[in-house]
Amino acid sequence: MNTIDSDRLAQLELLFHSESIYDRKLALDELSQAPSDQVVPFLQRLTTSTDFLCRRFAVMGLGNHLTDQSFQVLTSMLEQEQDDNVISEIANTLFEFGDRSIPFLQNLFERNQNWLTRQTILAILMESDLPDILLNIINLALLDPTQTVKETAILALGSLLKSKYESEALDLLTELTDSEFWRDRCRAATTLSISSNPRAKPLLAKLQKDENHYVVAAALEAGLPK
Repeated sequence: MNTIDSDRLAQLELLFHSESIYDRKLALDELSQAPSDQVVPFLQRLTTSTDFLCRRFAVMGLGNHLTDQSFQVLTSMLEQEQDDNVISEIANTLFEFGDRSIPFLQNLFERNQNWLTRQTILAILMESDLPDILLNIINLALLDPTQTVKETAILALGSLLKSKYESEALDLLTELTDSEFWRDRCRAATTLSISSNPRAKPLLAKLQKDENHYVVAAALEAGLPK
């Protein structure tokens, strides 16, 4: 890796504040090839910028340098950052550090009510092999007043249907088939469609007779040969 001199770092800092997303990405690419002990302090300073896009790109840059210092910078930002776009980017980047990020993501989900942050964390955990934690987060998300978060949680139950928590996932889906809101029932039909458990078939049969035609369509589509 090549060390970047101070003049070039000053130029890269200007790129981080550019109105051009392309320029910002160029700066990220160049910094990804430089030594972490030089880049991380530089990016840490940029995380205090008043420009939220600059802070967001700095977070992305830290994801290219998975050091203890980067991790500390990101977890410290969680206590200070106010912009939801930046917070969701922090969540994404933290997950690159592996299992040690999970307690921070759980805590963030519990205390942050923003829909973007919560959907980001749900999506992250759906890609992980941590079904116990995913189940806990789903239970919280199903109580979320934002419908898109709740629907993401219903779809996330599909990730549990092939885990040791299959029974718990089916219990929740059974409750959702009786939800007063048709979009809950519709998403439940979509998720049930990927289950091979005998419990899923009668639930789908019930939804195929639902009063809402969108729910019926989702349930019927679930019964089509794949």
